[in-house]
Amino acid sequence: MQKIDGFHKDTVQYNRAFSEMLRPAKEQLKHLSPDHIAQRSGAVFHKENAVLELQSLNQRVRITVPEYTFSPKLEEWHQLVILHYLVLADGTAVSEQIITFGGLKDGLIRGSKFDHDMEKELRGFLSRKTPDGIRKICKALGAEFTDSNADLCAVFHFLPNYPIWLKVWFADEEFEASGKFYVSKSADHYLSMEDAVTVGEILLSRLKAQDDDEDGKANGIG
Repeated sequence: MQKIDGFHKDTVQYNRAFSEMLRPAKEQLKHLSPDHIAQRSGAVFHKENAVLELQSLNQRVRITVPEYTFSPKLEEWHQLVILHYLVLADGTAVSEQIITFGGLKDGLIRGSKFDHDMEKELRGFLSRKTPDGIRKICKALGAEFTDSNADLCAVFHFLPNYPIWLKVWFADEEFEASGKFYVSKSADHYLSMEDAVTVGEILLSRLKAQDDDEDGKANGIG
């Protein structure tokens, strides 16, 4: 079994599912002009070397056309989400109104379950962390901070037109620290429900990995 962000998936089925989705995603993109893709997704197309470039969290990602290979090489499902984003993006302006994953078009069951699972995962992740420590981890992934009804609200630019909000309520004498992910109301114009869930899982995984990096530095490792 392979553990990904607290969710167990059978490795063989997991890899087969990835392969079965990768091929049609690339085929769909081959029927779209790179200029069209860039205009609708917020990516930049460099015609001189046939490369689409975009920002994903704290990484500048370059994608060769028409092979649609990545540099740097990202985790497989991160690559697939980006390809799906490039296919589905329709250029809709990013709404400042935020919603839970359960509020997405097909999110009533899948999204609501994901919201519940993520709240549990985030409680574990945030436990025993100081407010400054949480800010440092978020900032390392390129997050910006904005005012909200929470103690901290970090905005992660997962893709150019696909921000993710993390609201955090710090621990006090009565309650443990808690957090919740949100997406823009315009998110359905860029990714499906399943891809949205994958984005949330990837972000949580990156937060945990960044936390491990910070712990390693504090202990003189790396």
